[in-house]
Amino acid sequence: MMRTEGFRRLCLAVLRILAVAGAYYLGGRIGLLQQVVMDGAVVTPLWPPTGIAVACLLWLGLRIWPGIALGACLVILWIGTLDPVGLGIAAGNTLAPVCACLLLRRAGFRTTMDRLRDGVALVFLGGLAPMLISATVGAGLLRATGKMPASEFWTGWWTWWAGDAMGVLVVTPLLLVLRRARVPRDTYRWGEAAALGVTAVVCTVLATRSELALLFLVFPVLIWAALRFQLAGSAPCVLLVSVLANAAAVDLVGPFASHTMTEGMVNLQALNGSAALTSLLLSALVTERINIRLRLEQACQDLAEVVDRLTSARTARRPTPPDDPSRPTAPKGS
Repeated sequence: MMRTEGFRRLCLAVLRILAVAGAYYLGGRIGLLQQVVMDGAVVTPLWPPTGIAVACLLWLGLRIWPGIALGACLVILWIGTLDPVGLGIAAGNTLAPVCACLLLRRAGFRTTMDRLRDGVALVFLGGLAPMLISATVGAGLLRATGKMPASEFWTGWWTWWAGDAMGVLVVTPLLLVLRRARVPRDTYRWGEAAALGVTAVVCTVLATRSELALLFLVFPVLIWAALRFQLAGSAPCVLLVSVLANAAAVDLVGPFASHTMTEGMVNLQALNGSAALTSLLLSALVTERINIRLRLEQACQDLAEVVDRLTSARTARRPTPPDDPSRPTAPKGS
């Protein structure tokens, strides 16, 4: 019986690792659709596998790290050959999400992201700080082996770091909210969600494809989504903005047409970072305020119930006043 239970747990652990590897590989294939090639070195302004890896580590624990390493190796094999440089890049891409998970756990991060501190922790401890590891290891190995010229190093390093960080800020919140998403029952909410989706698509396409400087149009939509739907609305909107903006920057069209690739990447990541920070922190803040209000209402209701019970008990224990002896009474025979 013990051997059967142990074998079942081993099979479950292997299946989880393979599932994480498959999700990482699929995310890598999707991320490479918007790639930037710099003299043979491939970097992406948005790298979804990093966000997938952080979400899986938060859900399943650190034991699934081999799945991240396997997925990273599969992505590198799909691009080219798995040489020592590729193995080093895969190691960096594995170590960065693991460090992110450790830092988030240390900070008391909650996957519900119902506090402002959770949003701040995900931004700095889950995205910006640990992704320095993968960017430095990857760009450094490419530069050391001559696969990336010195003139392109800082652009490649910046794009690599920002792409990994944006993968965490864009993809991880979306996966966390999808796990606990509930279908709204109110017809009005469905209508408002549809209106938000249409407005987000129209405004984002206009902002990223127009030659005018209209990138600011995405922020009212993100604020609307965060205020009315919190993370469930803002996370998909941020993903839409990031994908369409990345496509425009890679193609050098719209507001990115008159810039070099380096300038375009800087403008792109400034937009993506600002959009992700706005939606993520505002959503967490609104959710925290809603939860505080609900707890206060529940506390007031509990207090009212306690007062009612005390009043009822005091009334039940109140003694009956004795009869007044001076009051005339009816004769017994009447």
